[in-house]
Amino acid sequence: TFTGVPTMARELINSPDFATRDTSSIITLGGGGAAVQPDLVQKIEDRMEGRPSTGYGLTETNGVVTINAGQYFLAKPASAGSPCPIMEARIVAEDGTDQPPGGNGELWVRGGNVFRGYLNRPEANAEALTDGWFHTGDIGYLDEDGFLFLVDRAKDMVLRSGENVYCAEVEAAIYEHPAVAEAAVFAVPDERHGEVVGVAVVLLPDAELTAADLQAHIRTLIAGFKVPEHVWFRDESLPRNANGKFVKRQLREDLVGTPTAV
Repeated sequence: TFTGVPTMARELINSPDFATRDTSSIITLGGGGAAVQPDLVQKIEDRMEGRPSTGYGLTETNGVVTINAGQYFLAKPASAGSPCPIMEARIVAEDGTDQPPGGNGELWVRGGNVFRGYLNRPEANAEALTDGWFHTGDIGYLDEDGFLFLVDRAKDMVLRSGENVYCAEVEAAIYEHPAVAEAAVFAVPDERHGEVVGVAVVLLPDAELTAADLQAHIRTLIAGFKVPEHVWFRDESLPRNANGKFVKRQLREDLVGTPTAV
């Protein structure tokens, strides 16, 4: 069993030595801590034996909310799955109303897995819990079959001229380019738009890619206003915290105001 955050799985799959290694002993490749991009799931399926499965959960839900496996994964590979039998899920708009199928909003969950509250933190509990419903802080939608599709963390978002740009969506589009090894999208202050999209990119060994070509690739997959206006190519791996997640705050501090590839 191999367990880690998605960036670790991506490094494993992208390693030049991976194809030469005997990986038949790896029965499970799992992990958490961040969303798994669809291209990574596809690469795992293509390069390893076995059938992928995905899911979603948080510490506050004892790790499990949804599961997507077997025939359901084959039908909806981009989904995080449907809620477990003991769990309920709803998508709530900013005005507190429930969103219809396909409508983006914050995911609220309720059920036997949900915690009772944070110890000695009444203010945090008042903000996070409403009548037993836990506000996850994750943005997503439920389709007509009740399957969850995650979009991004509510706090990991770029507000460009009043339009919400979810970093995870942009990153997923970037990772579809075969030259990209690592990508981290974040907000860049802008006088006209308030914020615009920026990205730090690390390419695979010997790969070549210009900012213009990357932007053109992204534009074929998502709306034009979501395409990064600032692109920084880096030679070294992006900074990470102890859990293996990219430290976007540090990237923003290090890169904003410096020359870009655009």
